[in-house]
Amino acid sequence: MVFTVKKKLSIILIAALLSGGLYCVLRYHFYFQAAKRQQVALAAKKAAWQRLQQRLSGQIRKFKGEVGIVVKDLRTGWEIAYNKDRLFPSASLVKMPIMAACFIASEEGRINLNQEIILKNSDKFSGSGTLKEMRPGVAFTIEELTGLMIYDSDNTAANMLTSMLGVDYLNNVFNSLGLRNTNLSRRIADFYSRDRGIENYTTAQDMALLLEHIYRRSLVNRKLSEKCLKILKLQRVNDRLPKYLPVDVSVAHKTGLERTVCHDAGIMFSCKGDFLICVLTQHANSTAAASKKFIARAALQTYLYSEELL
Repeated sequence: MVFTVKKKLSIILIAALLSGGLYCVLRYHFYFQAAKRQQVALAAKKAAWQRLQQRLSGQIRKFKGEVGIVVKDLRTGWEIAYNKDRLFPSASLVKMPIMAACFIASEEGRINLNQEIILKNSDKFSGSGTLKEMRPGVAFTIEELTGLMIYDSDNTAANMLTSMLGVDYLNNVFNSLGLRNTNLSRRIADFYSRDRGIENYTTAQDMALLLEHIYRRSLVNRKLSEKCLKILKLQRVNDRLPKYLPVDVSVAHKTGLERTVCHDAGIMFSCKGDFLICVLTQHANSTAAASKKFIARAALQTYLYSEELL
């Protein structure tokens, strides 16, 4: 009887040991297979990234003009860059850090976003936007002007905000955000000053840095970052980065266009990843058509890379 009990206990113990060993073996096997799949997927992703880099390099070589570009996979941190620190006239790209400065000034208590500013004739500038067509005396809140400056790229709105905050304050904010090569030396669309050699400059790297702050919700705080992101997603000038993308791909971006320069800088949100795409161009063509096509194709190539991912 005792022998039978001992025998049963031994059998149970052996079975337990065997099942435990089998569990460990199976667990190791599945872990090994999962790790192997991850390695294969990573290798495929790196190969696709290298192909994207080659395609973009080919486009840059064919482009008749100067290019500054940063493309960054925001999940992996991988970056493709070319002339990222080269200075370009910023055109309306500078409106993006002006937007950030407006919200920072609000956080500091310098301004109230609900404060109204009266449109004057002296505020009006040519170029993009509708405020130049409005009668003097119309009132807009600071928040309304900030939105118009971005999604309508309104030059008059930008200059009203610049006058309110002051050039020195804006440049100090740019510097505090790490935008080492972005400056405001003249009002936007002040072509008289431009022709005298007074220019606003920026780089693809500075625009990428600002956009990543917004994306990571680290532009001062989450609330401020999300406010900027929401406005950038309302952009109405969509003849560059979003042009060749599917309608379900969202792009938060800001364009820039002046004589000989054409830019677009933004964040592309796709179901397989989010990407920074900042493309600045300078050309000698009579129109910006070639630059717009170049920028749109850069965004398309980035999207096609994302579609290759598992």
